[in-house]
Amino acid sequence: MAGDLFQDLPPPVAVQSQQIVQSSVKITTPESSSKPPPPPAPALKSALKRPKPRPESQPEAPPEKRLRFKTTTDASEKQVIEAMQKITSHIKNPSKFSKASKLAIQLIQAGSVKETTSDYFFAVLEAAMSSLTSCNEPSLRPDYHALFSAAQDVAQLLSKKKQNLFSTWTIRAVWANDLFTDDGFVFSKATGRIKEDISALPLATKDDDMEEAIALKDETKETEEPSPITSEEPDPFGLDALISKGKKDSLPNSKKDDEQENRRLLKSKREALITCLDFAAKRYNMPWCQTAIDILAKHAFENVSRFTALQRGAIEKLWASIKEQQTRRKQGKSVSGKLDVNGFEWLQQKYSTEKISIRRSVGGNGDRQCQQWLG
Repeated sequence: MAGDLFQDLPPPVAVQSQQIVQSSVKITTPESSSKPPPPPAPALKSALKRPKPRPESQPEAPPEKRLRFKTTTDASEKQVIEAMQKITSHIKNPSKFSKASKLAIQLIQAGSVKETTSDYFFAVLEAAMSSLTSCNEPSLRPDYHALFSAAQDVAQLLSKKKQNLFSTWTIRAVWANDLFTDDGFVFSKATGRIKEDISALPLATKDDDMEEAIALKDETKETEEPSPITSEEPDPFGLDALISKGKKDSLPNSKKDDEQENRRLLKSKREALITCLDFAAKRYNMPWCQTAIDILAKHAFENVSRFTALQRGAIEKLWASIKEQQTRRKQGKSVSGKLDVNGFEWLQQKYSTEKISIRRSVGGNGDRQCQQWLG
């Protein structure tokens, strides 16, 4: 009976909790023991590859040869001088000028033209300008222009006399060739440079006119009277030049030589500028060139006293021809029958009769109708 007293009561809490803990331990332990450990991270395929063993019999392969191009040329001073001398001998030939000029430009770009080699490079330019007319031939214009444009970067290495001569060559080889361009900006720039050089010329003197007349007479005599043919050469071995003719000839006057050199340079510069005016006049049939040529010819006519007698006559004829063509265009005497004027002349004619007032935006055509409103 005593054992049946607690029959209807629940069991004690502590005993029940111990049983629950024991059962949970019994349940969890087999599950934890049965779980396998996490698998390791898969290895990379590249790590699994093994290097192939190199057989001892095969020798190591040599490194691969790659084709490389030299952008700069390391040449000694002696090699540069020899190259310039070869270019000098070939650049006189018009058929070889294109290739020889490109080689000279390569020497400039490589920095081979220095103070020690500047004299040899000047000999190249002098040989290129041995014929003053070849630089303006259509087939050689681009090559001459490129050569003398590149040579301007090393012109400061030359002496003062050589720089003056080089500037004269630049007028013929660069500026004169720019007058044959189809670019209006380049054409205007060339005419502007020619105007600046005309303004920089000194006034012509009577001595310049006399020297020009004497030179013209000598040229006519040479063309009319052929030189007599002699069977014996006067100096076959060139010994007369080595024999001193006296104290006056053995000691040349340096001041007099400098004056003659300056006159020679001034003469060649005037001739080069006259050549540019001639080339510009030949482009006058192009309408977009006419305004720039008009300004250039007018400037040359205003500074005509800076040229010699024959050159003054040529400039006066050029200006008279241009004035006549301007008059014909204004009168409408052209092939099409229309008023053949350029843009500058059209605007000049338009605004010559236009009434312009400071109150145009307020009062209309300068009629001062708003004078009371303005006070």
